[in-house]
Amino acid sequence: MSEPLEPGDPAGAETLEIMSAAPRYNAWQYDEIAPWIGRRVLEIGSGIGNMSAHILGTPRELAILTDTDAWYRDELTRRFGGRPEVRIDSLTLPDPAAPARFANDRLDTAVALNVVEHIEDDVGTLATLRGIVQPGGRVVILVPAMDELYGTLDRELGHFRRYTRRRLRDAFERAGLEVLHLRWFNRVGTIGWWLNARVRMARRIPIDQLKLFDSLVPLFRLERFLPLPFGQSLIAVGTPK
Repeated sequence: MSEPLEPGDPAGAETLEIMSAAPRYNAWQYDEIAPWIGRRVLEIGSGIGNMSAHILGTPRELAILTDTDAWYRDELTRRFGGRPEVRIDSLTLPDPAAPARFANDRLDTAVALNVVEHIEDDVGTLATLRGIVQPGGRVVILVPAMDELYGTLDRELGHFRRYTRRRLRDAFERAGLEVLHLRWFNRVGTIGWWLNARVRMARRIPIDQLKLFDSLVPLFRLERFLPLPFGQSLIAVGTPK
């Protein structure tokens, strides 16, 4: 009998487990991107399926859930593998061969939430996603924002960078993507991230703080009425030029 798999990225796995205790926050993220998600979806870096569950909460013709880590793929198979519209696959980015590999799937959406910052070649990664989606399709990403927030949490999670609006728009354009939508997300979260990553030098998101934050998400959703020029994250949507 083979030994049970262990996650290749313990810090990431622990963080995903912590984030699973924030259902309101996860739903908020999904609601922000839901208008851009089509019927045939590729999710990059699906992890343990925190966002996959929301994607699959709406009927899809096809949902391909991918991760580079076999332990995560086992978890995804356990949770979603019995659904006929779901396929679990491995994908490491950037990958120039990926567009041909997924061509027959006729994907209209590629989703990467808190993934691109983990990859050194972000432009190459976005170019791969541009090639994977069909003409008129969408590439939907969420990334951490504001260089001023970069700290211990980012280093523990293996973040190469955080983003400014200009840096993210430039990466999309260099990858051959026309930016359709670009906005700040989670303005209140900047306070907690700065406190934990820059002041307390924490190595993990404190679960007690996260649960308190999650209980207040209905209030934080009102940020859409206060379009202030900052946020813990940026959401961007592009389409192939």
